[in-house]
Amino acid sequence: MFKIHREEIEWAGRKLVLETGRVARQADGAVLATYGETVVLATAVGAPEPKAGIDFFPLTVNYQEKFYAAGKIPGGYFRREGRPTERETLISRLIDRPIRPLFVAGYRNETQVVITVLSHDLENEPDVVALVASSAALTLSGIPFMGPIGGARVGFIDGEYRLNPYIEDMKNSSLDLVVAGTGDAVLMVESEAKELSEDVMLGAVMFGHRGMQPVIEAIIRLAEKAAKEPRDVKVNDYSHYDALLSKHVESDLKAAYQIPVKFTRRDRIDAIKSGAVAALIGDEDGKIPADKIGKLFKQVESRVMRGAVLDTGRRIDGRDLKTVRPILGEVGILPRTHGSALFTRGETQAIVVTTLGTGEDEQFVDSLEGTFKEHFMLHYNFPPYSVGEVGRMGGAGRREIGHGKLAWRALNPVLPEKATFPYTIRIVSEITESNGSSSMATVCGASLALMDAGVPLKRAVSGIAMGLIKEGARFAVLSDILGDEDHLGDMDFKVAGTEVGVTSLQMDIKITGITEEIMRVALDQAKDGRLHILGEMGKAITGARTELGEHAPRIEVIQIPTDKIREVIGSGGKVIREIVEKTGAKIDIQDDGTVKVASADGESIRAALKWIKSIVAEPEIGEIYEGKVVKVMDFGAFVNFFGPRDGLVHISELAAKRVGKVTDIVKEGDTVKVKLVGFDDRGKVRLSMKVVDQETGKEIVPEKQEQPAAN
Repeated sequence: MFKIHREEIEWAGRKLVLETGRVARQADGAVLATYGETVVLATAVGAPEPKAGIDFFPLTVNYQEKFYAAGKIPGGYFRREGRPTERETLISRLIDRPIRPLFVAGYRNETQVVITVLSHDLENEPDVVALVASSAALTLSGIPFMGPIGGARVGFIDGEYRLNPYIEDMKNSSLDLVVAGTGDAVLMVESEAKELSEDVMLGAVMFGHRGMQPVIEAIIRLAEKAAKEPRDVKVNDYSHYDALLSKHVESDLKAAYQIPVKFTRRDRIDAIKSGAVAALIGDEDGKIPADKIGKLFKQVESRVMRGAVLDTGRRIDGRDLKTVRPILGEVGILPRTHGSALFTRGETQAIVVTTLGTGEDEQFVDSLEGTFKEHFMLHYNFPPYSVGEVGRMGGAGRREIGHGKLAWRALNPVLPEKATFPYTIRIVSEITESNGSSSMATVCGASLALMDAGVPLKRAVSGIAMGLIKEGARFAVLSDILGDEDHLGDMDFKVAGTEVGVTSLQMDIKITGITEEIMRVALDQAKDGRLHILGEMGKAITGARTELGEHAPRIEVIQIPTDKIREVIGSGGKVIREIVEKTGAKIDIQDDGTVKVASADGESIRAALKWIKSIVAEPEIGEIYEGKVVKVMDFGAFVNFFGPRDGLVHISELAAKRVGKVTDIVKEGDTVKVKLVGFDDRGKVRLSMKVVDQETGKEIVPEKQEQPAAN
């Protein structure tokens, strides 16, 4: 019989249970994590042998949400879960990023972490639980993982940090931050904030790091009882090859890494590598095996670039540590779009386009919490030509989805409220050149394109990517990193925000963690860079245009009584279809009585609004209306005078003189002018024609009679 091991702790006012040995026992590591009534299963499996022919670690993380976890059946024709949703992809990346740096160097066995949400209580987000369960599963698996790590969510509610707030509480939070790390240092941060200060953001990171320590301790206790023996990882010693290669190429690489232009530098480095291959590859002594030289060459490159930065304070393109590359922002570059911008920073460039739509264009999102509509979308595209390469073109990959969501988080806090700006907003960023942080170029370009479209942002947003070179106690924080500084450096720290504060922060670490001191330096340096970029962006446009673009739809919003919605829609949608067909406007009616009327033609909007108002408005006693005779009876005529409303003109109210027959005055189809004189005991409308001049439509005022003189 199998043995079950459990660890249970109280964490942020709720019980966290980590259990192993009951399910998924054939996986190398499997942990069932329960937090509240949210239950997540994480499994880890590593192949027994290294994957041949690769010089990278083949790790895959798959997070999946099952609809049964919330008692739901999936939508769609097949009624089963399909390809990963955007949310599942983002959470897979959220887990991948902090665990990837912690595998033993040289480990090349294919490894897969699969996380499944089995139960969701709709109170506790499963993403942090999934991260904790993944860390625990890897720690138990025997796979060479230098964990464990912990994770936590931090909110900022009423001026106080909150650890793992409930989903409902997060609606009142000005911060949504997820942090992961070891017992000693922070590894990963992902956040969205409502223009918070750098001090508040750093405080949140450290608060979350402290808050995750009980979880790390619980995983260690579980591992002491249930962990498998660690695998032996054979790491070959190639130091003698490294010394041989360094002697041959190091001085040439130092010169190459002083060439500021990306492609010129790349061509020179490729030539140096080709020379080394020709001179040093072979099986005899004093030669380097062909399958080793690529990785060894990359190590020498890294050492040369990093050493130059630490020793001289100068970077590949000659900049100091804090200088941002030249920036050019342009707006209105495309004639038919609603808003457009071209943002160029050094050798990174993005064409960003804003499109405004109506409620019909909102995105329906089907999630465990329920189906909701999203009125702000940001899509990021990274074609291979942007880095001068040939590549496969297809749907958005994990990288595109992740970069797009980062930019989305940066801009979402400054968008106008939907009630005041009732448009669906779609932004598309086409990366046309890339050499360092195209996601932050997307943030800057999107801010410009939104203002060009006339979207009233609270403030402009810019973003900057920070890097880190750390060797022992020495470190250098780099502003506005190049692609090579990203690949060969230790940190990718992206900060976006306004002149007031931070709106988004994302940090990934390639080493085993960074300290509070380094993060503080990075945040302060990023603030200076962010404000500089905002100043450069302001040369193109300083605020939202006062008018929407010529080709953008106009939307007017009115409120109607909820009991009138059925009348506007009509039986089977007959009335609203007729309004749309006759006026050409788009109409969106919500359950609370909000009606949005949209069209690029103002006359169409006015016609549709007039029609809708005529349906929902209530006629007023004493007002004169034009109507049509719809039925003639012996006792009077029924007149349709106010939208669908009819009223009776009694035979005595048809004319000032005595009327013998109704048809002597009116017949069906006649257009007449009537005054609403009141309602009868049953609420039926009473109309009069005799008090209205049928030609002018004005009320006939009886002449005053002469009063007899007093005696």
